[in-house]
This record gives sequence, C-alpha cells and structure tokens, in this order.
Amino acid sequence: MTFWTRRMTLGAVMATLTAMPAFATETIKAVVIDGYPARALWVQEFTNFFIPEVDKRLAETGNYVMDWQESYGGTIVKPKGVLEGIELGLGDIGIVTTIFHSSKLPSQAIAAVTPFVAPDSRAVAKAVDEIAKEFPAMQKEFLKQNQVYLATGVVLDTYQVFSKAPISGLADLEGAKVAGAGMNLRYIEGIDGAAGVRGGLTDFYNMLQTGLVDHAMLWPEAAATFKIAEVAPYMLNADFGAVNSKTVTVNKDYWDGLPEEVQAVLQDVAVDYRDHVAALTMDKAAESLAAFEAAGGTVVELSAADRKAWADAMPDIAMEWAQGLDSAGEDGTGMLNAYLGKLADAGYTGVRDWSAGLAN
Repeated sequence: MTFWTRRMTLGAVMATLTAMPAFATETIKAVVIDGYPARALWVQEFTNFFIPEVDKRLAETGNYVMDWQESYGGTIVKPKGVLEGIELGLGDIGIVTTIFHSSKLPSQAIAAVTPFVAPDSRAVAKAVDEIAKEFPAMQKEFLKQNQVYLATGVVLDTYQVFSKAPISGLADLEGAKVAGAGMNLRYIEGIDGAAGVRGGLTDFYNMLQTGLVDHAMLWPEAAATFKIAEVAPYMLNADFGAVNSKTVTVNKDYWDGLPEEVQAVLQDVAVDYRDHVAALTMDKAAESLAAFEAAGGTVVELSAADRKAWADAMPDIAMEWAQGLDSAGEDGTGMLNAYLGKLADAGYTGVRDWSAGLAN
C-alpha cells in the first residue's frame, strides 16, 4: 500500500520562477500499525524514537520526508493481526508480535525455547538480531508473508510469575492454571498437574480477576502498565529470561517502491530502535518492580534449586525447535549453537545446557 505525493519546497518554487533547475522534496506516506495500545512500551518508543530518528536522518539530505499515519490499539488490526495486516497491505510498517505465529515464524522462537539463560534484554536483542542476519531462516519466513524483516526487538527484561495467592516455590504451581502466550506455555509442562492457558497481555488482568487462571507469566514493566498488582499481588521472581517478541517489518510491495535512501535509513533506525527499547526495558525493570511493590505487590525469590529443578523438568524444547528447523531445510542446530555462543560471550550461561544432545 504505497502513497506518493510531491511537495515543492520554497527554494524549488523560486528556482522554477527564475528558470533555474528545480529541487523537489518527495513525500512518502507510511501507515504504521500495531494492535496494542499506544501506552505499550514498544509502541510509545516507535512514536517517540523511531519516527523522529527517521525524520532527522532524512532531513540531512532533504530529498525525502515521511508522512506518518500511526494506527494502534485495534484501529486497523488486533494484536494478533499485525502479521496478516502487513501481508495484505493494511499497513506499510508494523510491529509484529511474533509469539502469536509459531507456525509461520518458527525461527523467531529461539529465545523462548532457551529459558533460564539471559535476563538481559540488550544481550538477547543483539544476539537474536545477529542470528537473523547470519542465517537466512528468519528473513525467509517473513518474505513468505510478503514482508521485509528490519529488526527483532526485546521488550521484556524477563518473564516472571504473577499470582493471586501467595507463592514461594515450584510446588505452589502444581495443579494450577497458568496464563501465558506462545512458547512459554511449554514451561508449565513439567510441573505436576499444572495447565497452561493461552492468553495475551491485554487479557491477563481479566483472566486473573475472574479466576480463569491462578497465575500469569509476564514481565514487571507490563505488570505495572496493566495494573496486574490489583488482581495478582504476588510475584515469583523466576527469571525465565528475556525473550524476543517484537519484530519491525515492512510490506514487501511498499518496500520495493521505496527509494534506496529511505530503505537504508529505515534499516539503520530499526537496529537503533532495537537497542534503544532493550536498554529502556532494562532501565524500567527496576522501576516497575518498585512500582509493583508500591501498589501492594509482594516479591518472592525462586530458589536456585527450584530454578534448576524447573529447567530440568521442562521438555527439551530447544532440541525440538532446532530439529524442526533442520528437517525443514534450515540450520536450526547451527542457529541454536550460535545463539547460545553469543550469549556466553556476553557473560550468560543457563542453568540447563539447551544444546546438549544436539549434533554440533
């Protein structure tokens, strides 16, 4: 969905009037979509950082100016509908929540299938995005959905468990119903009698309030933003780890019509947005935890023994993921080993070796 207009600058008008060569600034319309509301951190920062940064860099040459139309909070698509919305051209640029699309975007689950490794958003965002550019799988998956991959973002410092009743360890989750989204529902499978219930960030408050679930897996910043302490005032500090869940993409047809200068700026700013949001996420993590406690929340640390027991009880989701990609003709094993290697280089090793058992 491409809209092109031309706007003559004052200088160009004067040049035309004096029979000198004309200079024109080309205006390019860009419809940005996300189903989440504008108060969501990554949406706020798309408005506050991504868009102004693109405008600033394009202004350096003056060849192009963007005409942004931002549509969030279900105006065009719901949270799960961004991938299809960009594919169909309902938006030009979108922030895809990849955890909703495990069948179409399997390689995006790389951080989700390796829990209990790295709680640092910055390290995970950088590692995942480098994997996306070193291995073709991620970009190919988006191309199949008629869109161009720009960058993967991490908007949560680490998943934690928020509960309606006091919780102190792994035993308190036995027989419970736990809300999650996407791959993190697999984390529950090793706990006796526990059942994962699929939901989205905007659903968790009501799911907890109505008793549909006893616990929910989300991160402190989101818990503060969506007032989770009102319905789940207990947090088990499990530190599952940071997970990539947002990817900035562009409709392929729209992309093909963009000037190279604009393409380059969008690609560069997407990487800066990735790092900006990850850093902001880490800055807000401590603030959000304090806000949760100020709102009446209680935080309990999961013991190292319980963390190890929980990780060991999980199915070997990393090996399943890697072998699934291998069988589809992609180098899932190579991706997994490279990703864990990047995290190790950044100083993070998990309580479970998710590469064990794979042919290296």
